[in-house]
Amino acid sequence: MMLCSTLPSTPSHHHQRLLEPPPSTVNTLLELKQAHALLIKTQSHHSLPLTRLALISALTNHFSYAHNILLLAPNSQQLISWNFCLKHFAQGHSPQDAITLFRRLRQMGTPIPDHFTCSFVLKACTRVSDIQTGRIVHAFMEKLGLRANLVLQNMIVHLYSVCGEMSDARLVFDKMPQRDVVTWNIMISQLVKAGDFRGAYGLFCVMPERNVKTWTSMISGFVRCGKSEEAVGLFLEMEREGLKPNEVTVVVVLTACADLGDLELGRSVHRFADRCGFHGNVHVCNTLIDMYVKCGCLEEGYRVFETMGERRTVVSWSSMIAGFAMHGYGEKALELYDEMIGSGVKPNHVTFIGLLHACSHMGLVEKGREFFATMTRAYGIVPRIEHYGCLVDLLSRAGLLKEAHEVIINMPMWPNGVIWGALLGGCRLHKNTELAEEAMRHISELDPLNDGYYVVLSNAYAEVGKWEEVTKIRKLMKNRGVKKTPGCSSITINGSVHEFVAGDETHPECNEIFEMWDKLLVKMKEKGYVPNTSVVLLDVEDKEKEKFLFRHSEKLALVYGLMNTKPGMPVRIMKNLRVCEDCHAAFKIISAIEKREIVVRDRNRFHCFKNGECTCKDYW
Repeated sequence: MMLCSTLPSTPSHHHQRLLEPPPSTVNTLLELKQAHALLIKTQSHHSLPLTRLALISALTNHFSYAHNILLLAPNSQQLISWNFCLKHFAQGHSPQDAITLFRRLRQMGTPIPDHFTCSFVLKACTRVSDIQTGRIVHAFMEKLGLRANLVLQNMIVHLYSVCGEMSDARLVFDKMPQRDVVTWNIMISQLVKAGDFRGAYGLFCVMPERNVKTWTSMISGFVRCGKSEEAVGLFLEMEREGLKPNEVTVVVVLTACADLGDLELGRSVHRFADRCGFHGNVHVCNTLIDMYVKCGCLEEGYRVFETMGERRTVVSWSSMIAGFAMHGYGEKALELYDEMIGSGVKPNHVTFIGLLHACSHMGLVEKGREFFATMTRAYGIVPRIEHYGCLVDLLSRAGLLKEAHEVIINMPMWPNGVIWGALLGGCRLHKNTELAEEAMRHISELDPLNDGYYVVLSNAYAEVGKWEEVTKIRKLMKNRGVKKTPGCSSITINGSVHEFVAGDETHPECNEIFEMWDKLLVKMKEKGYVPNTSVVLLDVEDKEKEKFLFRHSEKLALVYGLMNTKPGMPVRIMKNLRVCEDCHAAFKIISAIEKREIVVRDRNRFHCFKNGECTCKDYW
């Protein structure tokens, strides 16, 4: 009777006492028994009820003793006590203990679990991805008639999807008698994580009600699958629906802006984030840095970086280092690294990718070798394939082709097409067709449909006058169904993106563009510009080569930008391929003639032209 008398009269009082932390002095089973005996002898149940002693027993893994204490209690009181134990474990640092306790309770024949029991165990199963126990709980739910419990059904859908059982999650989803926005969001977000963007978008389109999380999940899905333009379109549609983006939405949209180089939208999102007070969010700030860097606004990215102060993380530093390297300010990247180390922030593998890029763009071979060794020796960072790619690129650009080849041969992992492609690019630059052929043999096996590598090898042959080999490469591409990607450049004017393809004569203002180019050409030649027809790798007359040169997509985009922006305004261009030597030389001269800053983001890096010079210092 004494055991029963120590039980609380109401569940609420019992809940309050169970939430108190167990005394640290009770650690062993012997101490528990002594405490139990003392309670019975002194009848001190007001200071420590026996139900709480049972809880202490369970929390110290003495389940059997806890079970014995609660045996004389009514079933409802037993279940309340056990549910609190399960909740404690499921929400704490040891969710696996909740699963262990649940299994022990089934073995000990405790009262039939209720919906609280199921929810706590499902939470634990989700945290440790225990699908087997989750299926057992699901069976209990069916047996207990809990199919109409929306919260539990949502938890089951979440568990199956988190554990990769998307077909089972979809089956439960389809059979649910009712769904709420949480149900739909679970399915959409998990389909996005699983890479099934089409399935996620299909649900999104038929969803009866959407909230900010729904839109954010779908926008994130588009960004992850490389459809940043669609992501931005969805974000603008979300705004038209009157929904207010949260911090996660802001981060995802800024990522899309960075991919597209959409500076205007990026700035607009930045202003919105400031109005909402999101500037205190480190993740938002880091993404802003990345967006500005990739949109060609290094100074604005650095301003965000400076405002962060002591809130800077290794991501902040690494993004800024990579930004300086990408824009041609390698010295500043190395200075920032020293500042980072001085501030006590430990670099990670991304930091060293940025540093190696900086060395590669400046030709600092010794410094690059030093960083490659330092990352392992000083920080225990095992080089990844990206680091080897940077090292091979550094050596290849510097003409150390034999050493670059040895690095590839001795890599601890299998080299991919990017690694061999870096060597191939160096071979073209330094006219080593023999080693270029070896690199291409490997690339043909690893990445046979990438047109860029065929073009590089073809260019390598053309630059040394091996036109027969050029013809063979073109036939090989045709036989393998590989088509050359045309050069494409884009420029954003007043929120509208204008795209130009090499040789494009379809733009509504093409005649005006060509007229202005002819006028510019006269001024350029007065400044010493001579068309570099060697970059046109066709066996045709020079006049015909010049025509090809003057219709390069970046030239068309630049002229259109000069025509449609105010004098003195920067012109920002995005290109899908590498900028050619002739366009590079022309842009330097035009920047001086027009007194404009011209920023071009090509496939590899940024070229910032100003006052007749480029930040790459003609080393790219």
